[in-house]
Amino acid sequence: MRYFKPKPGTKSAVHLLKIPLPDITAFDTIVRSLVMNNPLGCTSYMCAKRNHRPVEVVREMYTARFEYVNPDKKQIGIGLDRYDSVEGYLTGIAAVISNMANIASHRGKVKHLPGADLFSVLLKCHDPDGELYFLSLARDRITLSSYTDDNIRKRVERWTDSVPALA
Repeated sequence: MRYFKPKPGTKSAVHLLKIPLPDITAFDTIVRSLVMNNPLGCTSYMCAKRNHRPVEVVREMYTARFEYVNPDKKQIGIGLDRYDSVEGYLTGIAAVISNMANIASHRGKVKHLPGADLFSVLLKCHDPDGELYFLSLARDRITLSSYTDDNIRKRVERWTDSVPALA
């Protein structure tokens, strides 16, 4: 079973992945499965006269890294672009690579560095016992925070065990 190491202070735990997720497709598949299939058994709830889904996306952040190289393959510049959706990330990469004015300004060829890209999603989950907690998924770690019941941590551990990419 995957072990989430508790952190001191507010009740939270982190699980570092042995191998970071390979790309945006693998990352997005895990996030969508968690939201749509609800493997943690979360429940809908009402708050301030508004119905909330069992698992809600609170924040998404996708960072693409670029390198500019001269004809001698020497790095002459770098760039980072941050997006708030997978669609923005994918179309943004294409836009940066095809932006001739930007390429001319750098006086070099642009290259996307997908291995250096960062992804993170913060999810708000509602436990069947009524507790709200947060699950943050990143390319290289999963962080569980703001929970009090250790059964929540155990449930998240069982879920990560069932997803081979989260080893």
